[in-house]
Amino acid sequence: MGKPFFHTLLIIVVGFLVYSNTFHVPFQFDDIGNIVGNYKLRDLSNFWPLSESRWFGYLTFALNYHFGGLNTIGYHIVNLIIHILNAILVYLLVVLTFKTPYFSTSYPPSPPYRKGGMGGFALFSALLFVSHPIQTQAVTYIVQRFTSLASMFYLLSLVMYIKFRLTLTLPPRGGGMGGGAAATRYTLYAVSFLSAILAMKTKEIAFTLPFIITLYEFMFFEGKIKKRIIYLLPLLLTMLIIPLSLVGTDKPIGDAIGELREVSQEGEEIPRWSYLSTQFRVIVTYLRLLFVPINQNLDYDYPIYHSFFNPEVFLSFLFLLTIFSFAVYLLYAKRYTLSVSRFLSFGIFWLFITLSVESSIIPIRDVIFEHRLYLPVIGIIIVFVSATFYILQAMIQSPRRSLAACYLLLVAAVIVLSIVAYQRNTVWHDAITLWEDVVKKSPNKARGHDNIGNVYADKGWPNRAIQHYQIALMLGPTAETHSNLGTVYADLGYLDDAIRECEIAIRLKPNFAELHYNLGNVYDVKGLTDKAIGHYQIAIRLKPDFAKAYNNLGNIYADNGLTDKAIEHYQIAIRLKPDFAEAYNNLGNVYDVKGLIDKAIEHYQIAIRLKPDYEKAHHNLRLVLTLNPEAEVTKDSLNRIPQIRRNK
Repeated sequence: MGKPFFHTLLIIVVGFLVYSNTFHVPFQFDDIGNIVGNYKLRDLSNFWPLSESRWFGYLTFALNYHFGGLNTIGYHIVNLIIHILNAILVYLLVVLTFKTPYFSTSYPPSPPYRKGGMGGFALFSALLFVSHPIQTQAVTYIVQRFTSLASMFYLLSLVMYIKFRLTLTLPPRGGGMGGGAAATRYTLYAVSFLSAILAMKTKEIAFTLPFIITLYEFMFFEGKIKKRIIYLLPLLLTMLIIPLSLVGTDKPIGDAIGELREVSQEGEEIPRWSYLSTQFRVIVTYLRLLFVPINQNLDYDYPIYHSFFNPEVFLSFLFLLTIFSFAVYLLYAKRYTLSVSRFLSFGIFWLFITLSVESSIIPIRDVIFEHRLYLPVIGIIIVFVSATFYILQAMIQSPRRSLAACYLLLVAAVIVLSIVAYQRNTVWHDAITLWEDVVKKSPNKARGHDNIGNVYADKGWPNRAIQHYQIALMLGPTAETHSNLGTVYADLGYLDDAIRECEIAIRLKPNFAELHYNLGNVYDVKGLTDKAIGHYQIAIRLKPDFAKAYNNLGNIYADNGLTDKAIEHYQIAIRLKPDFAEAYNNLGNVYDVKGLIDKAIEHYQIAIRLKPDYEKAHHNLRLVLTLNPEAEVTKDSLNRIPQIRRNK
């Protein structure tokens, strides 16, 4: 099992099989705000200069949109490619580590590593990474590309740094030191440095990269301190990128690092001490999920612990301290000179360092998310594979038989994890399966009920939606849930109840544009035009790029014969949201009223091109052509116009 090409091919095949049922998974949860509703992604020119903290991650979403629009297949393909590349980088990380001075000169690998085990160690580390079900949230959940992409640059930077250092340590092929070797060395370092920058501009978890590289340097390489610091200094300076990118943000640092948009967040910011105390319990939960990945959940209902001396917190702290102390002991204890001890120590340090951004003293509103394990899991995998090789070597004296036993056990682990991961991906099939799973596993958390209520409302099941909104309000009332309930009441014609719920929502969160927009919609349906206009205008003041509010204002002006004002507002809506088919259709209606038939036809056709199954636009286009037979229209558009239905 020592052929890298075969190993790489096997990693690719396993990765594809595990995620073969995810390509049609729709946008979910935070995908909506970060991708579907993020109109900055519609124009690549918005990504210069590169000032935004997650600039490169958003750029990849913009490129996805540029080439494939909102077809999720392209987004999932990119996510899977990134995940497989990360597994290959894990493979290279292990392979290169065996070439470092620690293994090549100080403590050469002992059996079973010497007897072909090194290639197997690297292969199974990569296979466990690519197949572990805990990774599904970072791969199948499209927006978590931020995590996987930052991890890719993180690993690439580390791997290129190791290769750079090896060129300084290993004798060049053919002897001597030519200009070509020096150029290769500088290229490797440049790629490492550039990858570190891109990691920092993708997600804040990359802040720990310079610490990991420094740790690796002093655990596996040798040399004079001064030279080693010179090698490390430029990479250490990349840490400044993240705090500088966050300068000027009006959000708490935890919110900038965290995962959810404002609309998804509940409650107040958690005190630092409470967050840290809770994280001791969370990390233990993470370890359980890594070894026993059952009852995975998008949205855990996790308790907040406010005292370090809570028995559960204190015992968790002691457990984690024991693990960390064991790693330190292995690093310095002279009696443990086996190669496995250095791997065990490095893997444990990796786990704690890579978790530190999201599991320390910076409070994030959601204390636990599975995708936060995407990068830290590498450390535990290294520990697990190292321990497997070491324990079976100690139990079975024959190197060949101990190696075979290692492979058999690890193959079984990969198969089981792959099956569990494939099954976990079925939960992401659509919004109903996802949020029903959340509600089943977190029945006492309001957010799951609110979101499944939204899904049922979108499906046209208002009674189910109302039931879950009411449960959510009993568990933890939020402005968003009151507003969502009001919207469903409005759809059912209970306008007074709808107004009551929307007004409660605004009292709870007066500066949230969507709440004013929803109340404006209810007032519009009730015929209270002035109040509707007032709330739409407030929504626009709070959110100047609120295209739907401009469109609805245009509707009111059009209904009241103010066609010029209607045109102005529709045009603003289209400028803010270039694929806004409804605004094009509405603008076509106003042009038709004004007798500008050619412009009306043009805008109906644009609406149909943007939304081919848009019946209102098809109806309006056929109607205007029937009344104006001399007008011209593309035959292709006519062929796709369905039977006329009465249109508002």
